[in-house]
Formats: sequence, C-alpha cells, structure tokens
Amino acid sequence: MTQDFDLSRRAVLAGMTALAATPVWAQGKLNIVATTGMIADLARQSGGDRVAVQGLMGAGVDPHAYRQTRSDIVAMTRAHAVLWHGLYLEAQMEDVLADLGRKGPVIAVAESVEKGLLLSHEDYAGRYDPHIWMDPELWVRCAPAVVDALSDLVPEARPIFEANADAFVTEARALGAYATDLLAQVPAEQRVLLTAHDAFGYFGAAYDFEVMGIQGISTESEAGLNRISALVDMLVARRLPAVFVETSVSDRNVRALVEGAAAQGHEVRIGGALFSDAMGPDGTYEGTWFGMIDHNVTTIARALGADAPAAGRLGKLVGAA
Repeated sequence: MTQDFDLSRRAVLAGMTALAATPVWAQGKLNIVATTGMIADLARQSGGDRVAVQGLMGAGVDPHAYRQTRSDIVAMTRAHAVLWHGLYLEAQMEDVLADLGRKGPVIAVAESVEKGLLLSHEDYAGRYDPHIWMDPELWVRCAPAVVDALSDLVPEARPIFEANADAFVTEARALGAYATDLLAQVPAEQRVLLTAHDAFGYFGAAYDFEVMGIQGISTESEAGLNRISALVDMLVARRLPAVFVETSVSDRNVRALVEGAAAQGHEVRIGGALFSDAMGPDGTYEGTWFGMIDHNVTTIARALGADAPAAGRLGKLVGAA
C-alpha cells in the first residue's frame, strides 16, 4: 500500500507541469475530471456543451474505499480542473488531491455548503455526513461552487454556466416536490429505511423517515454480530415489511437480517437495490443524479406501501421495485 501511494504521489508531482500547460479550450471544451458520478453529473448539467467531463468512479464503486489508479493520476494532472466531493467522502484520495491542489484548481464542491445544514459524522469528531446528494434542496447548494470553478477558467462563459445551473436547480426542486408528495403516502408505522450503511440520513431528514444502517456512515466501519442481532429484533418487533440493499455495498449483512427475521417467524423482503454512493451505469437515466433519486424514491415508496408509478416520475425508470 505504501509503495502504491508513493508511486501515485510521484505521478502527481511529475504531472504538475502538464496541469499548468494545458490550453484552456482544448478541442473547444473545458476538460474536467470529477471523482464521483454525482459530481460529474452536476458538472455536465452546469457546463453543458462547453465541458467534457470524466468521472473517475463508475457504477457500483464505493467512494469511501476508492484509491486512485495511475490512469486517474494522469487524467487529473491533464485536466483544467478537478472537482471532488469532500466532507471526507473520498477519504483514501485526500493526500493526492491536496498535492494536485497546490498547482491547479482542485475544488471540494460539497464543502461549499453551510456547515449548519450538515449532519454530524458519527464516526469522526468534527466531520460531517457527506451524503448530501440524497436531499435535492442540499444538493442544489453545490451548483454555485461548480459554476464558480468553470467560470474561473472561462469568465466570459459565466452567464451560460449560470443559466444551465438555474435550469438544473428548477428541475431538482421539482423532483424534490414529487418525492415529498409520493413518500408522504407511506404509512407512518412503515416509514423506516434500513439499508447496508448509513447513507440516507439526509433523505430521512428531508422526507420524515427513520433511517438505520447496518454499518456506519463510512463503509469502512464494521457491522458486529450484536448490531445485526439488535436490528433483527427491531424488525420482528415492529413488523417491518422490507429492507434494502445498495448497489455499491455488499448485500451480505442485509441478507443476514432477512434470514434472522425469518428464523423468528417474521418475513422481511428485500425491497430493492438503492443507489447510495454511486449512480447507475453511464448512458442510462439511472446514471444521472435525477435518475438516481427518482429510482430510490420510487423503490422505497413502492416497497413500503405507497402507490408509486413503477417507471418513476418521468416514466424513464427500468427495473424499479
């Protein structure tokens, strides 16, 4: 591990001149690298046809544990700007990103959100839950940081970036209103969201759900037998109908809950797979932030008793629960 880190660090330092020397309008577009799919999507929404965005972490990738590859280093050193989430989400990449930031624009987009709006991180004192993309009203607060990052590179294009971001905010708030109305249909006694790890705190706060994760906010934390046993007892006592797996986290612990509840005579089903730390495949509706949230809201609502359209808000979902 140490050797790999040293190699990556040397690659960063060796590539610094490439970052400074690249022309701003290479092939007519800004070359932007984003760590997560959610940040990449926000950059595309804001930049429109003025940007070419490469996301480092694709579908099913866990950003808490992700370590940069040599090709990631090359991409980041050649980019006009690197956008990352921050709030300790990309915990394994922070040193490399700090090195890059000494010579070129490297922006932690989510750290622009007012700290008073964030949830405390249960595992690390002084840190915050990073999963703010789960609440549309919080996620739109990241758009100005992206607009500023792009506009710093091409000031004359700011009006275009701002107009694109405004359109994104309007549609995001429409999605949030749809989610509020739909999730309000879930019976009060079933408004419990139990998943593989605690990625849905902001979702719970936005839509009045009790949220529980087998693991903590970071997937690096371990779920002990006592934790699983306590959750099984809760499922049985409250007669909850469904739990959920996540596309970027192993389903082993969730299936242990289902089996434990069955052993006590209570049937709990897996209500579907949710997008937590990564979106769906590139090129799909679920591979956008809008599709990610639409999928999650639809899957949760249908599994917990609401009359939700199977194809989601815009009729674009495929394979919702």
